[in-house]
Amino acid sequence: MDGPATSGTLRAFSNLPDPRGCNVIHKLHDILVISVCAVICGADGWVDVELYGKSKLSWLRTFLDLPHGIPSHDTFGRVFAKLHPDAFEQCFNAWVGAIAQSAGGRLIAIDGKAIRRSFEHAWARNNMTHMVSAFVDAHRMVFGQVAVDDKSNEIEAIPRLLGLLDIQDATVTIDAAGCQTQIARQIVDAGGNYVLSVKENQPRTRLRLVRRCTRRSGSCWTKRS
Repeated sequence: MDGPATSGTLRAFSNLPDPRGCNVIHKLHDILVISVCAVICGADGWVDVELYGKSKLSWLRTFLDLPHGIPSHDTFGRVFAKLHPDAFEQCFNAWVGAIAQSAGGRLIAIDGKAIRRSFEHAWARNNMTHMVSAFVDAHRMVFGQVAVDDKSNEIEAIPRLLGLLDIQDATVTIDAAGCQTQIARQIVDAGGNYVLSVKENQPRTRLRLVRRCTRRSGSCWTKRS
């Protein structure tokens, strides 16, 4: 993460309310930036975030205050437990949106996945957590996520996720679950382009595309799914 990206992080989170009292020793923006950097680098828990901060202390001091060094993993956990989730989401989306704009022409891939080990028992996976994510190819990062009850609800989550993203001049790709007129219209109205997969869940649309492809080229190969 370079200087412009980290300075953008500080600006994006500058209005996030600090839920702590007045007797704090670690600044909120220091905690937020360290956490974001650590997660991007693969941290999987607050202990990992603390270890990341200590290993990168010299670099972090080049743009963070850190008056009392790196917070403990307990401090990271307590602060994030008290943050207002909606306020944090707004600030985070503002930051990643600013980074995405710097990429110019963008490819945004939207897809739904079940989170590994999110079920209680191996024999009862019907309660797994599903996330619909937007992956920006230029940055190799997920820039937005929406949770759904199960895979069948992805079609309801895609419009909500699109509403969180700046897709002006971007090309959005979605699998067959998102091949819906309303979704295509939402992308176009937001200034983007779309590439939607058509499978047998849309038989009429698929048949029209096959016929159009046949008329233009004399043959058309389609994959049955």
